[in-house]
Amino acid sequence: RQAEEPQIPPEAPAGSAAEEKPSTEMENGDRSASVPAEDAADPETEEFVHPEGGWGWVVMLAAMWCNGSVFGIQNAFGILFVSLLRDFGSENDEDLRFRTAWVGSLSMGMIFFCSPIVSVFTDLLGCRITAVGGSAVGLVGLLASSFVTSLAPLYFTYGIVFACGCSFAYQPSLVILGHYFKKRLGLVNGIVTAGSSLFTITMPFVLSGLLEKVGRQNTMRVLCILMFLLMLASFTYKPLIPTKSKKQTGSRCPRLGQLFNVNIWKSLGYRIWAFGIPAALYGYFVPYVHLMKHVEERFGKDANKEVLLMCIGITSGVGRLIFGRVADYVPGVNKVYLQVSSFLVIGLMSMMIPLCNIFGGLIAVCLLMGLFDGCFICIMAPIAFELVGDNDVSQAIGFLLGLMSVPMTVGPPIAGFLRDRLKSYDLAFYLAGIPPMVGGAVLCLIPWVEARRRKQAQQAQDQEQDVSQKMLDSEKAPGDGDPRTGESVL
Repeated sequence: RQAEEPQIPPEAPAGSAAEEKPSTEMENGDRSASVPAEDAADPETEEFVHPEGGWGWVVMLAAMWCNGSVFGIQNAFGILFVSLLRDFGSENDEDLRFRTAWVGSLSMGMIFFCSPIVSVFTDLLGCRITAVGGSAVGLVGLLASSFVTSLAPLYFTYGIVFACGCSFAYQPSLVILGHYFKKRLGLVNGIVTAGSSLFTITMPFVLSGLLEKVGRQNTMRVLCILMFLLMLASFTYKPLIPTKSKKQTGSRCPRLGQLFNVNIWKSLGYRIWAFGIPAALYGYFVPYVHLMKHVEERFGKDANKEVLLMCIGITSGVGRLIFGRVADYVPGVNKVYLQVSSFLVIGLMSMMIPLCNIFGGLIAVCLLMGLFDGCFICIMAPIAFELVGDNDVSQAIGFLLGLMSVPMTVGPPIAGFLRDRLKSYDLAFYLAGIPPMVGGAVLCLIPWVEARRRKQAQQAQDQEQDVSQKMLDSEKAPGDGDPRTGESVL
């Protein structure tokens, strides 16, 4: 018994428990799994201050080029569509028109369908590597499409390879802005997304001239220059916030459970947002796809329908700049109300299209539609940052874009089916206005849900503080003269 007593210290010091853990780790030889106390707090991340400028302006210009290159080429597919019909058959071949249209639809759908996978790679590898690799893949796909001499290979080279590359290049351009800006994030997103409007306005004229002078194949090779410049621009995406996988594991090979972030789905506000927006998009893109054909049927083939596209593109760019700046002054998740207003106006304008019997009325409708289209697009990323925070925003945006791919692909063909059966676009446009209004009404729940969540969290915190205070008071009361009683509680 006397031999055993020296092994038990008479009084354990306050720091003994903390000192035993490092010694155990040294004996086991597994120091790589240990997390030092100072690293657990991660003060660098917690106290991160956004530069609000500096190198961020260069990143903003690179992201602007990304949006312009990707969606400028995608939105100008209608010009390539006519050239493909001439190369592979006849413009009057209805079957060929249907099969060729699916090349563009597949390409646009794949950009958004791949977004959840892109978000995982962004968390794993970072914005710079993901964007550079995506730009290279898109360059290869577009270059391969220039050598195609039949329609079938285009489904793979243009519809899948090129589109997947664009997806991997596009999403990091949204995420990296949150590394440099917070107070100005709305304005910066407005400027970046305005890049796609600028390219959408100018690209049809550029492509028409190139197709006339050098042909379709060489035109696609010229477009490869845009993708090459995008790859160079992606090198500017210098990350400031460590990727989630590095912070959790300290390596580039995280566990499988850490690749897919389930925390974002624990937020009721994000769940409403992630399903409300796709619900609205079932009718959102119908006017953009079928408006030109409707104008041709209503006002004749000689109608200057290109002016309508130009009106939408110009006011969309103006709307992104204006509402992006406005969003910086709207606190927290109340930015959702800007998206609600955009859906309500776009839904109403869709229903107004069949009622316009004069061309000037359609111009007014397109001006309003483009303005609020810019509002919807430019504040998507700022709302994601507000709902889930900086660390989880990549997958939050990725899963949202992935869910958006379904209505974007399904909505316009349904409208085309109605037109073929009814020989008119009127009912299709009336019905297209309903989903945006319904989706906008659903989004109105988000500010209420988030306010309720914050209130409950504050109440729980107050209750915890009250319980802790009562425990301190009860421990101090019986032995006010004994300092050890208070020390044990602290």
